[in-house]
Amino acid sequence: AHAITDYIVGYYSALRPHEYNGGLPPNESENRYWKNSNAVASFS
Repeated sequence: AHAITDYIVGYYSALRPHEYNGGLPPNESENRYWKNSNAVASFS
């Protein structure tokens, strides 16, 4: 039962696309955020 819970929580928290993020999964949205913020930080 623990493995099932881990799978469900992991899927909905990390992999499932979210409309709030423009249809991106949270992990991808966060990766893009940090990539963009690092580019801005190195530019300024």
